[in-house]
Amino acid sequence: MGSMVSPLKWPDIIIRLTGSSNRINRMKISEEQLKSHNKKESEVHSRHFDEIAGRLDKNNLNIESLIQQLEQFQVTIPSWALGAGGTRFGRFSIGGEPATLGEKLDDVGLIHAMNRTSGAISLHIPWDIPDDMVAIREKADELDITFDAVNSNTFQDQKDQEYSYKYGSLCHTDKKIRVQAVEHNVQVIRYGEQLGSKAITVWLADGSNFPGQQNFRKAFERTRDSLEKIYRELPSDWKMLIEYKPYEPNFYSMVIPDWGTSFLLVSKLGDKAETLVDLGHHLPNTNIEQIVATLLLEHKLGGFHFNDSKYGDDDLTTGSVKPYQLFLIFNELVENIDHPDQPFSQIAWMIDASHNVKDPLEDLLQSVEAIQIAFARALLVDREQLEHARNANDVSLAQEVMQDAFRTDVRPLVAESRIRSGAAAHPLKLYRQLEVRKNLIKERGTETQATGL
Repeated sequence: MGSMVSPLKWPDIIIRLTGSSNRINRMKISEEQLKSHNKKESEVHSRHFDEIAGRLDKNNLNIESLIQQLEQFQVTIPSWALGAGGTRFGRFSIGGEPATLGEKLDDVGLIHAMNRTSGAISLHIPWDIPDDMVAIREKADELDITFDAVNSNTFQDQKDQEYSYKYGSLCHTDKKIRVQAVEHNVQVIRYGEQLGSKAITVWLADGSNFPGQQNFRKAFERTRDSLEKIYRELPSDWKMLIEYKPYEPNFYSMVIPDWGTSFLLVSKLGDKAETLVDLGHHLPNTNIEQIVATLLLEHKLGGFHFNDSKYGDDDLTTGSVKPYQLFLIFNELVENIDHPDQPFSQIAWMIDASHNVKDPLEDLLQSVEAIQIAFARALLVDREQLEHARNANDVSLAQEVMQDAFRTDVRPLVAESRIRSGAAAHPLKLYRQLEVRKNLIKERGTETQATGL
């Protein structure tokens, strides 16, 4: 979680499709290609960077410290977001999707080589069970990728499972089904231990569609009891991250519908349990930044699933619809950045998105950059002036302080942090120049389909 990846270790990769007609080498990106890209961008980048650096210097902001924080910031890529997503109405393949876990690691390696900010992958079990654990770990090491939180799945019935989750899993009225769901989560922890992960994320689809269908109190008690059994199986240095969601797939009630219910559960479970905030798991117009502030205050903010939405859990590109909200969330995080009881570096930063009409790798590159931009803007907020405005109840000044930081074009700072890390000044531009998707289709074909929703 929040894993730090050394900018000095280069994945040994080249974009080159050679070899016999029966075997095509894996697509890779070389240091030379990145340097060539950065050289072409250097003149324009230097002009833009010098401009903002001069402005920040006049405001007595430590630009070197800011860039260093951006360099260290890592955002985990979810394995299930590397292929075409979909809705309950349809799924449209893009071609070149990763059909195996190894190919998913390759794709994360491509992203990380271009931005040096995506050095971890989050796996979903049973979609991503390694056939050869040693080989998968070696491959991850080769690509300079670590394994972040592992995710359990009791919202789908698998072909080989004995009992159905149609009417719930950890909350089910039938003890045999609850035991099955608990055992699955424990199995996910065991896989995670072998991979080097340090957390399990639990999201429940449990709930009801009709009034009277479920006893709310008993469903909660059964869920708590099941989570306690899973919690007892956590290694000493692990965390349990518990998500919440107000609706879907059940629409009358969800057993864990909001941050308060999640907070209640993690508080009862113990110090190793924390709440995970998915930006799409809120009713419209919810003040997510206030939720974040409260969880920080209580030292129970475990991490994020970043995405964006217009109506609900739309799983759109992070920052594409509500960039100001994303900035406000990071403003709360940065205000707490040095708090010893809730270390900023221990928060899990993960993307959770579904790509129905976009190239998923392009979408992920855009999402990571949007997160970096929000973080950089939050670092620019004049905390002293903001606190003065708040104490004086100067509402207009407080607004100006916030919007001055938000309106600052920090893209040159983000680009500079990438360049210093050995990444591309403009990852999406390089991705298209190298025709990555076209080459992935040549390598994998048009019929492959990644596991996941």
